[in-house]
Amino acid sequence: MKLLLGIGGTDDSWYALSRTAERAENAGDSLTVAILENPDTELTPEEIEEKVRERLDEYDLDAEIRHVEGDPGSTLVEIADGEDYDQIVLGGGERSPMGKIRVGSIAEFVVLNSETTVTLVR
Repeated sequence: MKLLLGIGGTDDSWYALSRTAERAENAGDSLTVAILENPDTELTPEEIEEKVRERLDEYDLDAEIRHVEGDPGSTLVEIADGEDYDQIVLGGGERSPMGKIRVGSIAEFVVLNSETTVTLVR
């Protein structure tokens, strides 16, 4: 399976990276990590890439790392749909006090606009 993981440096994206890398290693999936511009983090894209590489070193994976510029949601959708990815993976989703799931604006855009299957890791 060809996976595209969007990561913006938030806590939920680090969790998604670990879960996705573990799955990719066990299943023999191809993994591409797309580093997104995310206003919800103080990390620079270079710092995010360094942490991604450190985390990927824990797994026996040869993942591609790409920097994504522009609107993160629409760019992820364009990449996934245009390059025949089987799945987009994003961290996100938390429960409100009323038990409803809330997702961030990037995840919401991707879920609503992608023709590629989207998985939210929470």
